[in-house]
Amino acid sequence: MKIFNAKQIYEADKFTINKHKITSGQLMERAAIQVFNWMHSRMQGAQTKIHLFCGIGNNGGDGLVLARHLQDHGYNIEVFVVNYSEHRSKDFLINLDRLKEKGVWPDFLSEQSEFPSIGKEDIVVDAIFGIGLNRVPDDWVIGLMEHLNNSNAFILAIDMPSGLFMEAGLTHTEGVIKANYVLTFQVPKLVFFLPETGKYIDHWEVLDIGLDQEFLFGLKPQYELIGKNEVLSLYIPRERFSHKGTYGHSLIIGGSYGKIGAVVLAAKGSMLAGSGLVTTYVPRCGYLPLQTALPEAMVITDKEELEISKIDFGLVPSAIGIGVGMGTTVATVKAFSEFMKGNKLPLVIDADGLNILSKNRDLFKKMPPQTVLTPHPKELERIIGKWTDDFDKLKKAKQFSEKYDCILVIKGANTITIYKDMGYVNTSGNPGMATGGSGDVLTGVITGLLAQGYSPMNAAIFGVYIHGRAADIAVEECGFQALIASGILDNIGKAYLDLFQVAEPDAPPAERE
Repeated sequence: MKIFNAKQIYEADKFTINKHKITSGQLMERAAIQVFNWMHSRMQGAQTKIHLFCGIGNNGGDGLVLARHLQDHGYNIEVFVVNYSEHRSKDFLINLDRLKEKGVWPDFLSEQSEFPSIGKEDIVVDAIFGIGLNRVPDDWVIGLMEHLNNSNAFILAIDMPSGLFMEAGLTHTEGVIKANYVLTFQVPKLVFFLPETGKYIDHWEVLDIGLDQEFLFGLKPQYELIGKNEVLSLYIPRERFSHKGTYGHSLIIGGSYGKIGAVVLAAKGSMLAGSGLVTTYVPRCGYLPLQTALPEAMVITDKEELEISKIDFGLVPSAIGIGVGMGTTVATVKAFSEFMKGNKLPLVIDADGLNILSKNRDLFKKMPPQTVLTPHPKELERIIGKWTDDFDKLKKAKQFSEKYDCILVIKGANTITIYKDMGYVNTSGNPGMATGGSGDVLTGVITGLLAQGYSPMNAAIFGVYIHGRAADIAVEECGFQALIASGILDNIGKAYLDLFQVAEPDAPPAERE
C-alpha cells in the first residue's frame, strides 16, 4: 500500500474533483459519510454523548458534515468550533450553514472560552487540524487538546490526530491529540509508523473516499506499507525437481568468547528461511557449541580460540552474513577490514560489523552494491550521525543509502527498509521482539533469502516481514514478556504457512509451495 505526502494527496483530491466532475464539497461529504458509516455500524444509535471539535479548515468541515449525519440519525451530539484563526475554508462555511439549518448551533471556542466538561464515558471526535497543520498551535489550542486527552474519553480522530505535522517531526511534546482510533482517508500517513509520532495513535483504519484510482496508481510514493499481500508477491516458490544446492549456501561469520549464541541464532535463522546449506565461521571456542546446538550447519573455525583473527573460509558461499557476536578486538577489526577489501559476494552486516564500519568509515566504500545493513537505533546513529527528529533520520538514511548504494534496515516498532529514495514500512512484529538475539535471527533470515536468489531489496523486505510475523505468531501463546529469540525461530515455519494461506487458503501446505 502506498504512503503519499500531503502534496500528492491534495493533487489526488484536485484530480478527482476535475475528472469526476464533482465539487470539493461533494468530496468532503463523501469522506464524512464514510466516517459516519463506521461510527453508526458500531454504535447502532447508542445515546453516548458525542463531542465534536471542529477546526475552521477542511478537516473541521469534515467534522461538521459528520455532525449533521449524526444529528439526522438521532445521536446525542455537541459541536464545538475551535476558532483559532480568522480564515475559514469555503467548504467549512458551507457546512456550518447546513448544520445550522438542522437546528444545531455550534459553540465557538476562543482563547477566552472555558473548556467544556467531558465525561470519561463520552466520545470525542477530533476534527481540528487533520493533515493541514504547518505550525505549532496557539497556547490556548494546545491547552484544549490537553484537556481532551485528560478527559479519558474515547477519542476518534479524523484523518490524523490534531497537533501532528504531516511531514515534519514534533517541535512540541504537548498539544497533540492521543487518539484511540484514527479514521484516515484513502491512504495511511507516515507519521502513524514513526517512534516519535506513532505513540499518539492506538489504532488506525483507512477509509476509501473514492479518490481516482488510476491517478493514485500513477503516483510514485516515497514510502510503501508492507503487509502480507505485498510480500506474497516477492515469494519465490520451490521447484519440485530441486536439491539443497538449488537454494544456496549461506555463510555466517561472527562470534567471540561468550557470544557464540549469536551465531547459532543467525545460522538457524538462515536455515529456517530456506537456505540449502549453512556454514558458520567462528573462533575455535565456537566449534562444540555450534556442532551441538545446530547439527545441520557446518562449522569452520579461526585459528584463534577466543576471537576471529583472520577470515579465511575456503569456499564460495552464495551470501554472507557478518558481525553477530563478533566483538571489536584489534585482531578482529583487522580481519574484518581485510575481508571487506576483498569480498564481492552479497552481504548482510549487523552488530559489531556495523560498529567496526562506523569507526573505519573508508570501509563503507568497500561494500558490494546493495549490501544490507541492519542497525538498531544506536548503531544507526553511529553510521549516519545524530538526527533532530524521525523525519531527519529518514532523510539522512536515504542520503547515506544513495552515497554508498546500500540498503538500510532501520529496526524498530515498524521497521523501515531504506534504499536510496524509497522506504518500505513493515507492519508485522510486536514489543516482545525487544529481546536479545532477535536481531541476530533477522540477520540470518535475510542472509538465507539472499542465498536462495532473492534480490537484496526483496530479501530485506521479505525477511523483515517473516521475522516479525513469526514473532506475532509466537506471542499468541507466550505473551510479549516471555518471547525470546528462539521463540521467533520456532515460528518462522508457521509464518511461511500463514503467508501462503493468503493465496490458497484451502490447500494443504505441500501444495501451497
